[in-house]
Amino acid sequence: MTRDERYKLFGVYVSADVFDALAAVLYAEAGVVDYDGYFDPSASTVPVGDPGADATAEHVSTIVTEFADWYDAADFDAARDVAPDAFVLAHLAADPQTIADARELFQAAATIQDADLRTVQTGILSAYLSESAAREVQ
Repeated sequence: MTRDERYKLFGVYVSADVFDALAAVLYAEAGVVDYDGYFDPSASTVPVGDPGADATAEHVSTIVTEFADWYDAADFDAARDVAPDAFVLAHLAADPQTIADARELFQAAATIQDADLRTVQTGILSAYLSESAAREVQ
């Protein structure tokens, strides 16, 4: 993407623990202090070069590229145990094609798991963030 391009925003529903882990990663990588209010949900795009957007775009790209690995590592049973009203909306930014790919992969995983998107998004992102944290410790 060139510097004048924009990322598209999209939302995923995740457990509070996954939201907190994502917020911690974005704070460490991009200095995002208040992730909950960082992206304006009424805006559909954010500029490339925004630190939080660049960080989430990189993560979403990695998740899409390595989706099968995160799917295999995901604990969908734990995600199913999250109360239906306990999911939190997390906004992510990425290029439009990556978002389309992510949506398609999440939907396919939901179909395979016979689960809703919240369960799948929580399971996949939890596996990804756990592995990312483990890599940083080493």
